[in-house]
This record gives sequence, C-alpha cells and structure tokens, in this order.
Amino acid sequence: MVNLTSVQYDAAVASCKDIFIKKMKDYGSAWRILRIRSITDQIFIKARRIRSIEDKGTHRVEEGIREEYMGILNYAVIALIQLELGYEGNMNLSPEEAKRCFETQIAHAKSLMENKNHDYGEAWRNMRVSSLTDIILMKLMRVKQIEDNDGTTLISEGIAANYYDIINYAIFAIIRTEQDPSQH
Repeated sequence: MVNLTSVQYDAAVASCKDIFIKKMKDYGSAWRILRIRSITDQIFIKARRIRSIEDKGTHRVEEGIREEYMGILNYAVIALIQLELGYEGNMNLSPEEAKRCFETQIAHAKSLMENKNHDYGEAWRNMRVSSLTDIILMKLMRVKQIEDNDGTTLISEGIAANYYDIINYAIFAIIRTEQDPSQH
C-alpha cells in the first residue's frame, strides 16, 4: 500500500529541491557565507510575510504563500548544512555536494516526520495552514532564543531539531496549499 503522506512529501521536496539546484547553478554556493543567525532571520522574514498575506488576504509581490513556504524549507536545509559544515570553512560547495547535503538533511527530516506522524496520527491534515505558519514562527522564536543563549539549552531540543520541525511544517503547508488553492 502506498503511503499518501510519503508520496505528497516527496513531491513537495522535489519541487523545493528543483529550485535549490537551479539557484545553485545561478548563484553558486554564495549562501555559504551566511551565519546561522542570518539564515534564521531570512526564514523569519518569509514566515512573517506569509502571516501578513494570511491576515490581509492579499499580496502585492508576485510570489504567493506556497512559494514562501518553499523558500522556508530551502533556507532551513541551508541552515542545517551550515550547522554541519560551519560557515567559516570552504565557501565553494559544488552543485553535486550541495545536492548530496540537501538530500541528507531531507532524509533525516522525513524520518523524523514519519515517526511523529505515526504517533500524532496525521493531525496536521486537520490543521489550518495559518496554524502551520504560527508554529513555524514559534519555532523561529525558539531558535532565536537559543542563538541568544549561545546555542545552549537546559532541557530543550537544540537549534537543529527546530529546523527539522520547520522543514516538516513547511512541507505540510505546501501539501495543504496544493490541496486547497484558496490558501495560495
């Protein structure tokens, strides 16, 4: 039996990966210069724009909500790659190496999603897309707090765990906006 969530997840990732690879061809690995805090802020800007569009019901810039969620996913993957490789090392990452890093991070995110989805019974399917936006914003606020604490936590998951959750919530939002075009 084919798992619908897995198929939809893979399709959403494929769209994001296509953009990631094309931007690698256009810009190279210029993003390697970014510190984690800067990536967090970039994702925050995208999530705030989504929330603004949701609240206003309209937007003036061509890209809609779905495209912003795709950007959130790609930047979250970039953040995880930066956490793994550091931002002070080799700035030149070949497209092949970047693709491999992307796939590694997504494989981990998908495994996490499958485990949580099993336990939560696909609750995300009954959530409003706006709630997914709010959860992403909350996760970003957590990341900012951890960053302000120099990466240390007393009892909570660290930065990487929050980025993996952001990836999965962004994928859920992409799936939901594809199912309901009024969410675009």
